[in-house]
Amino acid sequence: MQAFTTLSGQAIPFGAANIDTDVIIPSRYLKTITRAGLGKGAFSALRENPDNVFDNHAGAPILITGANFGCGSSREHAPWALADLGIRVVIASGFADIFASNAFKNGLLLVTLPQDAVDRLLDVARDGQAITVDLENQVVTTPFQDRFEFAMDPFRKQCLISGQDEIGLTLAMDSAIAAHEARLGSERPWVAGAAHAG
Repeated sequence: MQAFTTLSGQAIPFGAANIDTDVIIPSRYLKTITRAGLGKGAFSALRENPDNVFDNHAGAPILITGANFGCGSSREHAPWALADLGIRVVIASGFADIFASNAFKNGLLLVTLPQDAVDRLLDVARDGQAITVDLENQVVTTPFQDRFEFAMDPFRKQCLISGQDEIGLTLAMDSAIAAHEARLGSERPWVAGAAHAG
């Protein structure tokens, strides 16, 4: 997982609410066994319109969208497709719970802001101005002195800043885990024996 601290760039001014995972990545793209290339299927129905915001803002690392983003099925392909499209941050007034969990596990930062702040950022994005997302200070800023603070779960923030998911954090404590197991084996051999039996 790529570490995240601060990102500045243009944003895709999407703005639509209740976008489900089938819109993000239709089921016909789920037959792959790799994440690579899923970006070409991201929002494919909307991108059939040659004047769509996604292709007009190709390469923008921030997506600004409406409430309840990522509702619908729990497919992990949705954050994979967004990441393959080059998106690292999604800003909305709310996210579906399972999508939010999948996004975090794949290093995608979700920023929840009040709808009036989202509307303001949509205007800034439509003007082609850069938006800055600072995870360490938990703030979104614009060149127009807009400043929007956002809440963030401390554990998820730590993981994103360090570039480690839960498995990575566990593996980083390998020596402490090995020391605990060795101590357990000497202090309580009956427990360690049962754990290693069979």
